[in-house]
Amino acid sequence: MANPEGAPVWYELMTMDPDGAQAFYARVVGWTVTPAGMDGLDYRILTAPDGAPVGGIMAMPPGNAMPPGWLAYLAVRDTDAKAREVTDQGGQVHVPPTDIPGVGRFAVVADPQGMVFCVIRGGIEDSTAFDSDAHGHCAWNELVTPDQKGALAFYGALFGWTNAENMPMGPMGDYAFLDHAGRRIGAVMQQQPQWPPRWSYFFRVPSIPAAMEAAKAAGGAVHFGPQEVPGGDTIIMGRDPQGGAFALVGKT
Repeated sequence: MANPEGAPVWYELMTMDPDGAQAFYARVVGWTVTPAGMDGLDYRILTAPDGAPVGGIMAMPPGNAMPPGWLAYLAVRDTDAKAREVTDQGGQVHVPPTDIPGVGRFAVVADPQGMVFCVIRGGIEDSTAFDSDAHGHCAWNELVTPDQKGALAFYGALFGWTNAENMPMGPMGDYAFLDHAGRRIGAVMQQQPQWPPRWSYFFRVPSIPAAMEAAKAAGGAVHFGPQEVPGGDTIIMGRDPQGGAFALVGKT
């Protein structure tokens, strides 16, 4: 059964060094990495231990102004119409609707606060890339934004994401949970002076201590955590050797 519109269905790492990124994430997260076999494009598929494809690694195009890092793809029924909705709601279109032969039609867009994500119609709409419990899948999508209220309104209008529950965090404001089609998919936080605005995608690993050791041994750096979070999990955040931010969740 296809995921509903607005569901996260794919995660993609843009990097200057696909070989280095492949070695790092295979070691840290446990993904199997294989060529996608796309003519003229070095695209690599990330497969979780349960055999499900969850994302890809792609070399950053020459002249690309974006920093290395992760992007999420959200399922839509009509890429062109959704790109128009993005601009109608105050966002931007960075890459206009474009066909991926044999896959579907995508666009790279940004919310009104400048946070970039992708929309796609096509073959990965049945993806299980987001699965809060499965090793190697994304377990949480977290947005830090300078305008929490505006971001909630934007994604709610665009994809039907709802915010039915908040967790108070004192002076930092509320941690606003995101629900979609019966699933809790993440949360939105108000940006603080010490944090950059960003989307973070927390991939599940069996052991946070083991992942920390692997990340450091593979040339990465952990700059936040380990931090316990509600539900019995622990998170860390850091940078891979190519400068891309990563986030992991698991047990201690």
